Amino acid sequence: MSASMLFVPASSPEKFAKACNGDAHALILDLEDSVPPDGKDQARGNVIQMLRSKASSQQLWVRVNPAESGLLLQDLAAVVPHAPYGIVLPKCCGRDSLFPVACYLDALEAAAGIAIGQTRILAIATETAASLFRLADYAGVTARLWGLAWGGEDLGADMGVINNSESGVYTDPFRLARSLCVLGAAAAGVRAIDTVTVALKDIERVRREALAAFRDGFSGKMAIHPAQIEAINQAFTFSPEKIEWARRVLAAFAQNPGQRALQLDGQMIDEPHAKQARRILEASR
Repeated sequence: MSASMLFVPASSPEKFAKACNGDAHALILDLEDSVPPDGKDQARGNVIQMLRSKASSQQLWVRVNPAESGLLLQDLAAVVPHAPYGIVLPKCCGRDSLFPVACYLDALEAAAGIAIGQTRILAIATETAASLFRLADYAGVTARLWGLAWGGEDLGADMGVINNSESGVYTDPFRLARSLCVLGAAAAGVRAIDTVTVALKDIERVRREALAAFRDGFSGKMAIHPAQIEAINQAFTFSPEKIEWARRVLAAFAQNPGQRALQLDGQMIDEPHAKQARRILEASR
C-alpha cells in the first residue's frame, strides 16, 4: 500500500524521525530540490543513516538527482547498497532516460551482493515539455518500473508559464500532463501517482485533488507536508460498500464459470468489472 508518499528533505534527520511516526505509507528521502548544491554530500550521508536505522516500517524511497545534474551516479552508488524500497527518478523522459538507470541498478545491486531487481523505480515523467510526448514509451523497458508520477512545478518552469492553476484548478496544459500520466501508466501496466499539492495548508484542495485522482485511476498521491497525509489516506480508501460490491462481482463469476457476462443488481457485469473488482480487493488488503 503506498497511497500517501511524503517527501522528507534528506538534509533534515529531525523531519525523518517525525515522519517515521506518522501515517504516510511511504517516505521519499529527497536528495534533489530540497537540498542546496553545497549540501548534497552531507544529505547522502544522512540518507545512508536513515536507511540503516530501520526506524521506519514504511516504504523508504530516495529521490535522486537527475542525470543532467552530474550527480545521479553518485546518488545511486551511495544509496543502493543500503536497499531502499526504490528510487524516485526526476526529469525522466521515456525509454532513453529509464533504461540506463535500470542498467546502473543492475550493476550496483550485483556489486553490493543484493538481489538484482529489488530496487524499484518511480519515474516522474512530466517535468519537461518533451517528456509529455514520451509517455507511451515506458511499456516493456524494465521490470523495475513501479510507477509513473506527474509533476507540475518543473513542467511550468520548462514552459515558462506564470501560473499552472487558477482558483486552485490546474490549467489545460497541466490537466493534459496529468491525463497522459495516468494513461501512460496504464499502458505500461504500472501505478500512476498524483503530484504534490504545493498549497501546504489548503487541506480542502489536497482532499479534492486526491479524490479526483482516486476516481481517475491513480494509485496514490505525493505530499510535501505531514498535514496533507490524512486527507490523502482517506481519499484513497475504498468504502465498505464498494468492497462488498467487488466481492459479490467475483463471487458471481465464480458461481458461473465460463460465463462472459452476467447480471448483478439489475446491471450487466463482464470482464472489465471483474478486473476492477480484483483491483479494489487487492488495494483494500
